[in-house]
Amino acid sequence: MTDVVMPQMGESITEGTLTKWLKKPGDSVERDEPLFEISTDKVDTEIPSPVAGTLQDVLVEEGATVEINTVVARVAEEGEAAAPAAEEPTEEPAPAGEEPEPEEPEPAPDESAPVEPAAPPASSEVKGPVSPLVRRMAREHSIDLALITGTGAGGRITKRDVEAYLASRQEPAAPAAPAKEPAAAQAPERVEPVPPAGSAKKRVEPMSTMRRKIAEHMVYSKQTSPHVTTVHKVDMTNIVKIRGGLKAQFKERYGFSLTYLPFVARAAAQALREFPVVNASIEGTNIIYHNEMNIGIAVALDNGLIVPVIRNADGLSIVGLQRSIVDLAGRARSRQLKPDEVTGGTFSITNFGSFGSLFATPVISQPNVAILGIGAIVKEPVVTPDDAIAIRSTYYVALTFDHRLIDGAVADQFTSRVKQILEDWSEQVL
Repeated sequence: MTDVVMPQMGESITEGTLTKWLKKPGDSVERDEPLFEISTDKVDTEIPSPVAGTLQDVLVEEGATVEINTVVARVAEEGEAAAPAAEEPTEEPAPAGEEPEPEEPEPAPDESAPVEPAAPPASSEVKGPVSPLVRRMAREHSIDLALITGTGAGGRITKRDVEAYLASRQEPAAPAAPAKEPAAAQAPERVEPVPPAGSAKKRVEPMSTMRRKIAEHMVYSKQTSPHVTTVHKVDMTNIVKIRGGLKAQFKERYGFSLTYLPFVARAAAQALREFPVVNASIEGTNIIYHNEMNIGIAVALDNGLIVPVIRNADGLSIVGLQRSIVDLAGRARSRQLKPDEVTGGTFSITNFGSFGSLFATPVISQPNVAILGIGAIVKEPVVTPDDAIAIRSTYYVALTFDHRLIDGAVADQFTSRVKQILEDWSEQVL
């Protein structure tokens, strides 16, 4: 029998939440086949089975948060017999020569005392393991769990299932009809209309683990760093033309599309070399200057947000940056990121323009001291340096910075440098 434990997903991680079982007891699993999903404050991911065999026991329910290295399941390896059920102990015979003590007669039951309902016998038809809470509720309310259809993983009966069963069972029965009076004295029967059930004014549901972690991190960031945002408008006409002329050839050669994001990442990496304080972090009263430029790219998920990191981004070309962005974003949405791919970022970029926003004031991803946001590219009339009016493709870049370390002048110089690199783009793309 092989124990499956809650893994440690990063150095600072001490616990994880088991969000979903992908297998149920009795299912066969292959080695490295996804067994369950977990969520931590760094990443949501699937955990594979360490061996091939049969999932024997599930020891932690969905939604439970446990410490790392806690045993959450057991897998019986191929060819390994399942653990036999414990046998009932048999009564040993009394030693020879000794007379068994006569049993004392049980007292007659007191008919005036209330009779406690007996707990229903456990049914062999109950699917999956049953939590102590569910068993206690069944015992207190004399419920046969075999009568309840479980909605949990693998048909497991949850607390909500028991409560729903109780609610359906406690519907008041129709009162017995009173004895009929003589026809002459019987009053006409009055039927009260049943009021329609009113619709609920609100719906309450708990936050997901990821949403709770995002909320905690956002509050922590705002409490830690005095946020200031500077916004610059960038003329992207030149890059729009470059991308438009190369995107078909780029897609055919590399198998993925060329977007505007790698241009911004490349410009930011070059500007970070010139303004290393924007690539720094604060530790107590010390400034930590990072020699590596690890740029985090915010990725929107169905249930939240995650920031995978492109390591050594300053050493990558447009093709390399685009490949990394596509790879990390795809694996982020399919829950395939590794712990070290969401840690160690030194600077972040968020593309809120992909949803049509012109500009915003993004929140810093701690322990970074800055984040660059880019808006949607729009065509608009612009007055050129020679006082002519031309249609140009423009967008806003917004740098939010930690005012404890970065002054407004430095923030504007950095953002102006990003703007200059983008407007005067001269680097080869293919």
